[in-house]
Amino acid sequence: MRILTCVKRVPAPGAKIVVTADGQSIDTNMLGFAVSPHEECAAEEAIQQIEQHGGSSTVMTLGPGEAEEQLRTVISVGINEAVLLTTDGSDWDPMATARALTAAIQEIEASDGPFDMIFFGNESADSGGYQVGIRVARALGRPMVTGIKGVDVADGKVTARRDTPTGSEVYELPLPAVLGIKEGINLPRYPTLKGRLGAKKVEIKVMDAAHQESGQSMVTLAAPPSQETPTEILGHGADAAPAVVDVLEEIGAL
Repeated sequence: MRILTCVKRVPAPGAKIVVTADGQSIDTNMLGFAVSPHEECAAEEAIQQIEQHGGSSTVMTLGPGEAEEQLRTVISVGINEAVLLTTDGSDWDPMATARALTAAIQEIEASDGPFDMIFFGNESADSGGYQVGIRVARALGRPMVTGIKGVDVADGKVTARRDTPTGSEVYELPLPAVLGIKEGINLPRYPTLKGRLGAKKVEIKVMDAAHQESGQSMVTLAAPPSQETPTEILGHGADAAPAVVDVLEEIGAL
């Protein structure tokens, strides 16, 4: 079995996002980066499926050279191979991203054979567009289901489960297929020291990504208004004790 997981380099969850003065990009000078949480679970699911059925796993990302860090992080937990589609670091819209990923997948499959499954995160942690995986699946002519919380493979088919407010939905798709993996399907493993050292030795395949105009253009970025929580000073020193007791009684702590 061959499984491809597509991931995205995104600002670390919880980081403060600062927009540049011209409103055209994010100031990354003091910003850390990581893999989207949904895609961490997608990579873990790929690893578990290969452990169960045998075969090989590949991780792919579209981004600047710095995205090699995220690829090696995924390799360190068990993915076998990595592909970096290099860009100049600018943000690509979902249509351009999907076209570049599709072209790269088709090129790899032409020489190495088709991937049995392609995993995407249900949505990226930054833009949350829910589009790239669906666009790639359609371009490749393969069935896809999103929001997946369970994956079972047998007899050339994949059974995928999606949770709903009232229960769950179960889909049976012929392979090859594409799945949008949702956070919570598993608990991603942490990289070990041995894994990180081994990941440094893995050769990452670098491919040039050709940008194709999609008709979309960004007008401006705007940061949401900051939320401030008012602070009430109850007092100073021992004089604050009665007020503290009153607050504890109010919230039911006493």
